[in-house]
Amino acid sequence: MPKLPGIGHLDAVRVFEKLGYRIARQSGHIVMSNGKIRLVIPRSSPLNAFTMGGIAKTAGLTPEQFRALL
Repeated sequence: MPKLPGIGHLDAVRVFEKLGYRIARQSGHIVMSNGKIRLVIPRSSPLNAFTMGGIAKTAGLTPEQFRALL
């Protein structure tokens, strides 16, 4: 998977909220769910590009789709 830009965790949360994900709980990580898929986003800014790519892949997004939502 091609690298995604290293973005902040709050930007990632905003992108996934656009897709219908809601925050289930927060602590050292932010756990988001859409009822079927659970995403775990670490609280770090910026997120490692490979980590962000894996989270986007779990959500069913291609790198191009994720970049378009930023």
